[in-house]
Amino acid sequence: MTRKIQTLNAISKKGLAHLPATYAVSNDATHPDAILVRSQVMHDMPIPASVLAIGRAGAGTNNIPVPAMSQRGVVVFNTPGANANAVKELVIAGMLMGTRNIAAALNFVESLRGDDESLHKQVEAGKKHFVGHELRGSTLGIVGLGAIGSMLADAAINLGMNVIGFDPEITVDAAWRLPSQVKKALSVDELVKRADFVSLHVPLLPATKNLINADRVKLMKKGAILLNFARDGIVNEQAVLDGLNENRLHAYVCDFPSNLLRQHPRFVALPHLGASTEEAEENCAVMVAEQVTDYLENGNILNSVNYPNISMPRESKYRLAIANANVPNMLGQISTALAEAGLNIPNMVNKSRGDFAFTLVDVDSEVPQAVIDRLTAISGVLRVRYLPS
Repeated sequence: MTRKIQTLNAISKKGLAHLPATYAVSNDATHPDAILVRSQVMHDMPIPASVLAIGRAGAGTNNIPVPAMSQRGVVVFNTPGANANAVKELVIAGMLMGTRNIAAALNFVESLRGDDESLHKQVEAGKKHFVGHELRGSTLGIVGLGAIGSMLADAAINLGMNVIGFDPEITVDAAWRLPSQVKKALSVDELVKRADFVSLHVPLLPATKNLINADRVKLMKKGAILLNFARDGIVNEQAVLDGLNENRLHAYVCDFPSNLLRQHPRFVALPHLGASTEEAEENCAVMVAEQVTDYLENGNILNSVNYPNISMPRESKYRLAIANANVPNMLGQISTALAEAGLNIPNMVNKSRGDFAFTLVDVDSEVPQAVIDRLTAISGVLRVRYLPS
């Protein structure tokens, strides 16, 4: 079936190659079936009624109006873990930049003037100002133990570091990935008290905004290094600036430049490079293309941020995919509508997530439009899709 896919950013060609050949992909598609996006902000743009899915080639979805899409029955996908290695490697670089004073040392070398003999003398006289510490034997505290956090923990242990972690919502899969040497902190407060390095790997939510605030900066070990390669709003910049000025913090290394902090010599900011590797961009694009395709063709959902993961092998060529509010008697009403139309159900799955749910139904014969209309009219049904194979 020919479908139209709109791309709002440059999406890796290797990823787009995982879409079916019949799909038409362009950045100006009209009435698209799905939108693929990286960083473009979608909150103020009109999103056509034709859109069934939005695929974010990355982990964060703050640039997408998720609540509004949920109410429309639009499934929003992300790609957790696809860029985890890229971010992990940059965090390790950030730890080294912070503890070995690399940014300040580079600035010092850039300021040197004179012939080679003079440069050598200036270097020998000045290098004592940039003496740092080794990673080995120090303690890394990780807030958020998902794909990135667990990979970072493993890498840090291999570098000879001690690791403590905190994540009140850790999944079973994440717990299995976590190295056994990671010690558990009972709270963020406990973690920041014990760590020489604190690295943040949580999404920006109301509960995580200003997670690192003035009180927590004061709890940190003197000379601690704070790393933020997650989202800028997780850290209160004024609190960090005060911590740097008071020498409570030795350095703040992040992926988000800031006018408030940029003049401080121990503030190191990168231009949002966390996932900016060719490998990560390809991994994210491949993952999101495959997820969106499976949803458009079969109604299966994997890695959605607003609807439950749901998958059902086809037992019939006639399938219905229904996005609905998570309310009582929804399955009963759907089953009744199909039974009264004389449609047998060989398989049916329903999963819920918060206020929303999703239902996949395979039936033995073709579904008339009148039945689809009746299902659509059920109170609480947000979208009905008929997916004959």
